Amino acid sequence: MGKIVTLKCGLRLALEKIPYVQSVTTGIWVSAGCVDENEKERGISHFIEHMMFKGTSKRSARQIAEDTDALGAQMNAFTAKENTCYYVKSLSSNLDKAVEILLDMMTDSVFSPEEMEREKKVVMEEMKMVQDTPEDAVQDMFYEELFRNEPLERSILGTPESLAPITHDDIVSYIRREYALDNIVVSVAGNFDEQQVCEIFEEKLSGFTAVKPVREYSPADYSPSFRTAVKDIEQSHIVLGCRSLKYGDDDFYALTLLNNIMGGSMSSRLFQNIREEKGLAYTVYSFNSPHDKTGFFAINAGVAHEKVEDTVAAIREELQKLADRGITDRELEVSKEQIKGSYIFGLENTSSLMAANGKRALLRNRLISQEESLRRIDAVTMDDIRKVTNLITDLSTYSGALISRRDIDLRKLIEN
Repeated sequence: MGKIVTLKCGLRLALEKIPYVQSVTTGIWVSAGCVDENEKERGISHFIEHMMFKGTSKRSARQIAEDTDALGAQMNAFTAKENTCYYVKSLSSNLDKAVEILLDMMTDSVFSPEEMEREKKVVMEEMKMVQDTPEDAVQDMFYEELFRNEPLERSILGTPESLAPITHDDIVSYIRREYALDNIVVSVAGNFDEQQVCEIFEEKLSGFTAVKPVREYSPADYSPSFRTAVKDIEQSHIVLGCRSLKYGDDDFYALTLLNNIMGGSMSSRLFQNIREEKGLAYTVYSFNSPHDKTGFFAINAGVAHEKVEDTVAAIREELQKLADRGITDRELEVSKEQIKGSYIFGLENTSSLMAANGKRALLRNRLISQEESLRRIDAVTMDDIRKVTNLITDLSTYSGALISRRDIDLRKLIEN
């Protein structure tokens, strides 16, 4: 089982050793995302992630890439709503050299104004790509409707208007405020020497602020909200969902199993009914998205423009059937095996394990062993399923987003 170690400097390390592999993935997790941005900073968390790769005092952007490649390593980063992660996967024998590059970027990036202007153009192209990819754009729309007037409604990318004015000093100020040691976790998974890792990271991030300012979370009054965007596209994209469980909730395992039964696999109810039996959609699935203070359950479908009404009716039908009849013992048994399989497969990949441990340590300051996770999956009962069923079958709590060639009143389809 992995463990969390706190260094003298206050930095936490989430360590999971796998002695039979020859690689190691190291990720630096920072509790900084679009939920932490003020109105003038929209998109800065994601932009900083890009700029970390654009040169330090001793390495150009090209040298960062070349030095990483010379080690046979893979380096990347991502920004989510509530956090940012910078990571490198390397041979165990090259751990120290790979992490040195990562730390150089984190502690000595220069944020050149010239590089910033070039990278702003890259991010603006990324914004255009999302708008040209309706299955991505509809997800952003859905967040805006479900979390209206709350930080989670914000786009990770920001807008062209918010990105353009960001300066070098804005970046430095944001990092000083948000990249605080008490809200940073280093997650290491693979074959490594624990003492070596602790020595590498001790004091290396000591230049960061010690404590991140505390923000009070005040959820806005929620009422269902719907939006349709009319675009000249070949397929309509629908997301319907409701608020559900936050990260680490005791009922999360039950909701995970129920989600899998509803729309998590090819044998799921939504897939079998909407795609296989009715032929309404090519893509249809459901998913859980837990966040620190809240979360949601949603159903996504890509359908022909003329099939939107039939698809929403079929989704309503499946939710009503779930509310009226529940699930079978066989469905619960199969779902447990599927989720256990997916979980174990993920743990066999050092990058997946690094990500799972990093997020758990960052949000809840604890790790969960494989044995505990499997036990909690097996322990889910029909009563647990009935409890979370009530969370997702009340259509009066649903919000939705639709991108289509047709201007359709999604609210009316849900309320019918």
